[in-house]
This record gives sequence, structure tokens and C-alpha cells, in this order.
Amino acid sequence: MSMNALQTLINQIEPPDVDAMRMARERQNNLTKPLGSLGRLERLSLQIASITGNPRPHLQHKVITTMAADHGVVAEGVSAFPQEVTPQMVLNFLHGGAAINVLARHVGARVVVVDMGVAAKLAPHPALIDKKVGSGTDNITQGAAMSAEQALQSILNGAAVVEEEIGRGLDILGTGDMGIGNTTPSAAIAAVITGSAPAVIVGRGTGVDDLGLARKVAVVQRALTVNRPDPYDALDVLAKVGGFEIGGLAGAILAAAAHRKPVIVDGFISTAAALIAATLVPSVRPYLIAAHRSQERGHTIMLQWLGLEPVLNLDLRLGEGTGAALAMTIVDVSCKVLDEMVTFAEAGVATQEA
Repeated sequence: MSMNALQTLINQIEPPDVDAMRMARERQNNLTKPLGSLGRLERLSLQIASITGNPRPHLQHKVITTMAADHGVVAEGVSAFPQEVTPQMVLNFLHGGAAINVLARHVGARVVVVDMGVAAKLAPHPALIDKKVGSGTDNITQGAAMSAEQALQSILNGAAVVEEEIGRGLDILGTGDMGIGNTTPSAAIAAVITGSAPAVIVGRGTGVDDLGLARKVAVVQRALTVNRPDPYDALDVLAKVGGFEIGGLAGAILAAAAHRKPVIVDGFISTAAALIAATLVPSVRPYLIAAHRSQERGHTIMLQWLGLEPVLNLDLRLGEGTGAALAMTIVDVSCKVLDEMVTFAEAGVATQEA
């Protein structure tokens, strides 16, 4: 594992295919409907065409990767839930009983569960991918979350998951997370990269009260003061105030883009991972689709920094990839409209008069 491996991955990310997008637009503009009448659906289908290089893309193999890890900062009382919930929820994912399992079944996606750094020894399970970098991060109010080597390792481990899944069939990737306390490092990442004050980024996470919210803001501020991450150095930000699953998701995003696969970014934690990926490789942005606008108050600032307009606004704040699963069905149907609708010429319908 080395910087060379990361650079090789970065070098694979190419600009979107303008020819495929032009051909898709020509078809879209000749379908049996008033020009532009399907709004965002039309724009999504053009984006997928440009990403995949296919003017009539098919999203048959849908994958949601839910990456799990723990965070030393829970010692500061930033979460409404204890750390034991992280491994318990990983088991719930593996048994098919969580919200992400229900939603993924509905949209026809497979859930790929990854241990990036859960602070417990998880029993081997055929559906669990072990990419553990460490047993949870260190407390970011005391120093760096992880070493520079671990930050690099988390990105490459996340990328390796997607590389393996592409071998099994992957046409579109949704990002998901699990990790008690992970809205705190995500807020720290967002504050650094967007240049926003912690007070406008930090939200209630799993549902902390007013006192808990004030404590979280203070914790993020302390983490930034202690660590002084460089906003222009994504690996430095990840190492100092990030999380293993956040690094893993950043790597997953990069690998998907390197293989011309669209990425649906879930909520607050996944968007923090997208901030890391886009800081590292700005050319990854055209490959991203924001699933939804989270209840977390800083999420809008993060989306604006990325230049992304969310597909849905459902007051979600669960994570796991739940928003990504829901948006995936919208993106899928946008491609089906482009492919399966007929043109005016094919239907023998008169076009509107000039």
C-alpha cells in the first residue's frame, strides 16, 4: 500500500464523455414529450450517459456499500447511543433487518457490508468484508484520529472493495456508513474543507439534546484547534479529524469514478467522504449525485461546496445508505425513460410547430 497506488487510482479518473452526453441529449430532446418536461429526470439521465460513456445507459447492477467503524471521540459524550451499537448494527445489516436492507431490497440493490475499523472483534461472516484499518480511531480532541499511513490505507481499502464488486457487476454505487459518533468527525471535516464555523456545521446526529449539541460544537472546535488540519490536503484532514469508514467511502468514490461508474452520495457522513475525495481529486465531482438533503444542518453547506443539488428532501438522518437507495430508484428510472420512451419519429407523432 503506497502513495503510488493512490496516484495510479487518481490517474484513472477521466473527464465525462461529452459525445455520449450529446447523443443522449439529442435523443432526450426528440422523445414524445414537450422539451424539458421531465426536468431533473432528463438532467440525471444525461449525467449518467456522460459518466458511463453510453448514450442509453442501463443500471442493472446496483450496489450500496455500507462501511462501519468506531470513533474515539465518543468518550466526549457526543452521541445519544453507546459505542456497542456499531457492531450490533453491523450484525443487523448482515441479517437483513436494518432500514438499508429493506430499502435495498425494494430498489433491487445488493448491500456490501464492510468492517473498516469497528472497535470490536466481529465474528467471520460470509457477507462481511474485513478491511479493518484499526479498532476505532483515537479521540480527536487529544490528537490525530489516525496516522497518515492509516488514512492512506483506509482510502485504498475502500477502493479495493469497489474494485472487487465491479468484478461481480456494478453499474451504480451508493455510499453508506455506520459508526456511533461519526457525525462529529464528519462535521470537523466539513468545517475544515468548507471553511465554515463548527457552530453552523454541527448538528444533532443521532438526536442529542441542546446540551449535547453545545458539547459537540465545543468538541469539534477543540479538535480543529488541537490538530490544525490543512484544508487543501485531504489526507491530512482525514488523518487528523476523520474516520476509517469516511476514508473507506472516499476510496470507494474514487474507484467508482476511475471505472466510469456513477456514485450516489448518501447523507452527512457520506458527503464528508465526498469532500475528502473531491479535495484529493477535483475531477471526481461530475461522477457524484447527491441522494438527499439531510436533517443535519451543515449538510446544505457541504452540498453547496461540492456543487451538488440533492435529488430528494425527506428529512432523513439515518445514514447506512438509506437515502442513496431511495435516490437510486429515481436515477434508474431517469435512464429507463431515456432508453424506453420512443421519439416522435419512431411513434409517428407530429412534433410541435416551429
